[in-house]
Amino acid sequence: MSAFGTLATPVGVIGVVSDGAAVTRVTWRTTPPGGSVVVPDTGSDPLLVEALAQMAAYFDGTLRRFDLPVDLGPQTEATRAVLTALHETVAHGETITYGGLAARGGTDVPARGIGSIMGANPVPLIVPCHRVVAGDGLGGYSGGEEGHGLETKRWLLEHEGALPTSLF
Repeated sequence: MSAFGTLATPVGVIGVVSDGAAVTRVTWRTTPPGGSVVVPDTGSDPLLVEALAQMAAYFDGTLRRFDLPVDLGPQTEATRAVLTALHETVAHGETITYGGLAARGGTDVPARGIGSIMGANPVPLIVPCHRVVAGDGLGGYSGGEEGHGLETKRWLLEHEGALPTSLF
């Protein structure tokens, strides 16, 4: 059974799912995904407590790299390779283009396919898909509250210092 806890952040309520051994999901929702239970006392899952604490530290600016075990779930070999390359090589405050990540992932996935892989990322923020940008702008983002994906991506990149703060 998985445990689910939430954290209010500047970009909406973040939900985190833990199976006790790894973080299996990070989402923008206040209700648990299927198969998870809301844990009123998150202390019953130490990993969930730690994940929520690290999320809070990230949003208050004191954490630059998550140190949490993650389980990406069933993914293709190419998807796993690209998400792993992103997680291990693109640091806080950096960005990489879709094409750059395609090359760094060591697969034959074309740059256009990287966007689909980013959309399949079950643990955004921890595996920082918001740091993947188009060669000519922000690109897309499926994270954030519904209808606020690009706004969320811009906020996250500004928060990390990867983009100058918007004037508007």
